[in-house]
Amino acid sequence: MPKLEVVGAKDSVWSQLRASAEDAARSEPHLGSLMNATILSHQDLANALSFQIARKIGDGELAAMSVREVCAFAHWSDPSIVAAAEADLQAVAERDPAIKTLLQPFLYFKGFQALQAWRVAHWLWGQGRETLAFHFQSRISELFQVDIHPAAKMGSGLFLDHGTGIVIGETAVVGDEVSMLHGVTLGGTGAERGDRHPKIGKGVLLGAGAKVLGNITIGDYAKVASGSVVLKPVPTGCTVAGVPARLVNCPTDATPARTMDHTLADIVYDFVI
Repeated sequence: MPKLEVVGAKDSVWSQLRASAEDAARSEPHLGSLMNATILSHQDLANALSFQIARKIGDGELAAMSVREVCAFAHWSDPSIVAAAEADLQAVAERDPAIKTLLQPFLYFKGFQALQAWRVAHWLWGQGRETLAFHFQSRISELFQVDIHPAAKMGSGLFLDHGTGIVIGETAVVGDEVSMLHGVTLGGTGAERGDRHPKIGKGVLLGAGAKVLGNITIGDYAKVASGSVVLKPVPTGCTVAGVPARLVNCPTDATPARTMDHTLADIVYDFVI
């Protein structure tokens, strides 16, 4: 089995993915046609990604071939979409100790797949094609249980671990290198309109079931403990926990999204943020 490489490896993400697909096709012949169709028959990651998104979200209303054409044009028009996908794959390789090769997130991890389909929906939104963007969002939500509004802004190097139940609102902003687990909500606090959703800084770790509500800022490299409800801003580099969330320690782990360390300090501050 090819060695799983991470950021800074001499081989590109695409080279690693192809090598893993070739190995899988040899070791498990029953999946040979899948490896060929999704990876080995394509010349680069952009084409493979377009095919993979299309085979997942194509349906009776929007055929897979049409989805593939939309994705391919988006990837051609904005190369940063594919660059972000590469960074997302590297993030999974770096942060998920369970994976063996890049095949797992590319073919099977719904958090990764939902995010890549969303990136095309976001591009469509920026092109003024809102109805098609909403169609993509609907299919992503139905298939992957990940509901991200196409107008939200998401960075690169993101890790949506498990994915199930993630909800991200229209005016939310998520910075680079963020990790979030299942059940995370970046939502509003009522029926107000306008800029009403959270702004998540770089390198933030959002634990399972964390709810961050309202137009508030979670500072860079902060950590939100699992099950917390955050209603007020969180300072850079701090950890919060509880309902409502309280400061646990400042500073916290220097790179919580990378270490995926969900442990908490023994001493909890006695005031609500």
